Amino acid sequence: MADGKAPKDEGKARGGLARAASLTPERKSEIARAAAEARWGGAAALPQASYEGDFSLGGATISCAVLPNGSRIITQAAFLRALGRSRSPKAGTGVLTTVDQLPFFLQADALKPFISEDLIQSTNPIFYRTKSGARAVGYDARLLPQVADVYLQLRDASLKERGSVPSRYQGMVTAADILVRGLANVGIIALVDEATGFQRDRAADALATILEAFIAKELQPYIRTFPDEFYEELFRLRGLHFPTDTVKRPQYFGHLTNDIVYARLAPGIVKELREAVPKREDGRRKHQFTRHLTDTTGHPKLREHLASVVTIMTLSDDYEDFKAKLDRRHPRYGDTIPLALQGPQEPGL
Repeated sequence: MADGKAPKDEGKARGGLARAASLTPERKSEIARAAAEARWGGAAALPQASYEGDFSLGGATISCAVLPNGSRIITQAAFLRALGRSRSPKAGTGVLTTVDQLPFFLQADALKPFISEDLIQSTNPIFYRTKSGARAVGYDARLLPQVADVYLQLRDASLKERGSVPSRYQGMVTAADILVRGLANVGIIALVDEATGFQRDRAADALATILEAFIAKELQPYIRTFPDEFYEELFRLRGLHFPTDTVKRPQYFGHLTNDIVYARLAPGIVKELREAVPKREDGRRKHQFTRHLTDTTGHPKLREHLASVVTIMTLSDDYEDFKAKLDRRHPRYGDTIPLALQGPQEPGL
């Protein structure tokens, strides 16, 4: 504005953020809990969903509803899963929104420069009753692509300023990018169907099927094939502390993985994978070997092998013990299976 003063709503929103920053975590939790309890206090007067349903999104089930006023709702838990997050409300709060009115998925300080005042005003949780009468909480479905765009703005700014995205946000940024492109793909299909009248004849889950197929294909390079337990056990067996705050692992773990996993999957597979995935200048591979395994045979066999390997790991005392058990159960192709020769011997031998 010409006089340099912020609009009333904008000033109020910024004031809320400033006030929240001055409160202790305990006080924030108390205020959030009190606000949630006040909202649930009038549960009998809450709107009841007229329609309910589920659709699949990147392997996660997304629950949604339509209220009598036409509001499209995505449940809170489903909203978090769609953004690559996984968390439940703290006991007693009933909703993941803090005193500054920002939901859990927008509370990180790194995101706040990209959160507009309009978005702040539209992130209030919606309390309602399911068709069965149970209490529920969610967000306006239109908020999902807007929140995804915040993560993409963080990505663009990070790439411009430092050349990379902070590792702690990489998963959410990837999910947001795939989500936005998937929704755009389905959106244009829905417009064509509506304009032509085809929407009356298409299958009820046609759009959801199209979206799931798109996202599943896009997510494939990012699906984590190796479970966390594999690396936790590998750290333990090597006598190392498992770092919970970083994804970095000793570089020699790559050689161990080749020996433990790939050399025991099929004859000559390590050589073929090394030729298919060249190294970068820093000596690391350009991408994971798993991207070159087939969906029909390679990936299922790898998952089966990893499940067996992790079980052997948990039953081993140290790396030497683990390797002895592994060599007996899953010998490398071309190796001779070691035989136990302990025990009484025949006289004269």
